[in-house]
Amino acid sequence: MKQSLKDEYRSSLKSMDTEEHIDLWFYRPLGFLWAKFFAWLGVTPNWVTIASIFLGVAGGILFYFGQPELRWLNYVGILLIIWANSYDSADGQLARMTQQYSRLGRILDGLSGDFWFAAISFAIVFRELHFGDALLGDFFSHHAWMIWTLGILSGLSHAKQAASADYYRQFHLYFLKGKEGSELDSTEPLRRAYKQMKWSDGFWKKLTAGGYLAYTAQQEQITPAMQRLRKALKEKYGDDVPQEFRDYFRAQSLPLMKYTNMLSFNTRTIVIFITVAMNVPWISFAFEVVVLNLMLVYMVLRHEHICRKALKKLNA
Repeated sequence: MKQSLKDEYRSSLKSMDTEEHIDLWFYRPLGFLWAKFFAWLGVTPNWVTIASIFLGVAGGILFYFGQPELRWLNYVGILLIIWANSYDSADGQLARMTQQYSRLGRILDGLSGDFWFAAISFAIVFRELHFGDALLGDFFSHHAWMIWTLGILSGLSHAKQAASADYYRQFHLYFLKGKEGSELDSTEPLRRAYKQMKWSDGFWKKLTAGGYLAYTAQQEQITPAMQRLRKALKEKYGDDVPQEFRDYFRAQSLPLMKYTNMLSFNTRTIVIFITVAMNVPWISFAFEVVVLNLMLVYMVLRHEHICRKALKKLNA
């Protein structure tokens, strides 16, 4: 029984290549327990994702309270965001356990983090404007445009970083597990499907399809070498890429997976938790804009180089 439960847990993971140490140590085991519980209740993965959005947004709002007597609410916010992320882990594990995959689920999963971090960003901006912080005092209350600029740049950076990290992870999974083991999409079939939809057939369905099309197009725009490699592979092999080439690309891509994880959730939330607890939350904006963007630039340049090498090998 123990062994079968262990095997079930392992099958609920995307892959050991793409898992982060903190996730394997904490979020995935906790997410697995939640997934087992929700499967027993008959709750679908999409509802788990929606619950995570409410928890994460509520946690983010509590970061607003910078008054000394109410700062304990910041720690409640931290616990709510940890809870939200355990649900964010559980929805994917539940989907893999019950084979309940859907494009809507993928869209919701991608949006959930955006909602959390939007709430966090607004809470930090208004906190700085109204209460100041331990390092700069009421500086931002007199220079409001600076904290708003930092907050907006941080939000835009987060969206780009998360989308890129997800795309590189899915491309890696394509070589590791094949088409069925990856959620890698392309704009061409998405655009055809979108054009065939009618607003009268379903407003939200058409709207989410358009949003996902724009999201995928954004991912493709910063990865020209990857797109050339994908096209060449499709023309030469279809979806049956030889195992030798898959192993080659996986070995090249594997060292970058740690950066996709750092750009996704745990690293940025640890920085947010620490800076909020120290009452200098604006530093998390600076970390996002400077450190994580430099990491993104490195990852993009490195991955494009890998794709160009792989394309030369394919054409040799």
